[in-house]
Amino acid sequence: MLKIYIDFKSPASYLAMKPTLALIAQHDWDVTWLPFRSKQDPMTKEYAEETKTERHLRVRADARRSVHLRYAEVQGVTMAFRADSGETDLALAALLTVKSDPIPFAMAAFRAYWAGGADLNELRVVANLLNDAGYGPIEFEPKQALDSLEQVQCNAAEEKVIDAPAYVLSDQVFIGREHLPWIRELMG
Repeated sequence: MLKIYIDFKSPASYLAMKPTLALIAQHDWDVTWLPFRSKQDPMTKEYAEETKTERHLRVRADARRSVHLRYAEVQGVTMAFRADSGETDLALAALLTVKSDPIPFAMAAFRAYWAGGADLNELRVVANLLNDAGYGPIEFEPKQALDSLEQVQCNAAEEKVIDAPAYVLSDQVFIGREHLPWIRELMG
């Protein structure tokens, strides 16, 4: 079984969905989708007087963002970066409440965040996404759901997951979509 950790505010997670779903469909793998609260750095600004380190970090962040945007264009998906990535904890917790196929909700949440600028930490927004994705009105206690998210976060740390997307196969952890060919080979 393959575990896949995602975060809706992670550009790498968003861009990994299409190739990951294609691979899963092609090989009919048993997959468990799990939320992971990643850390996303805010957009950097250029200042008149920057230290060498500040300039280096800004240039790297800009280059990374540029690569993400080019890859989004190749995939034909809309991707708008925010000055501050905000939090997606409530939507991540909601992912844990979905008992059937979580993909419709996950894709709706990714689109709402990256194309619509939605606040995925607002209960009304998350409830609407669940409803619009066809799950009907799922009622969940935010505190309980967030506690469950915290437990999954602790489990992920024990598995050595440090970012999203992360693919966990047995005791091996692969961070990023660039490992999909290797995962395909290992899964047979």
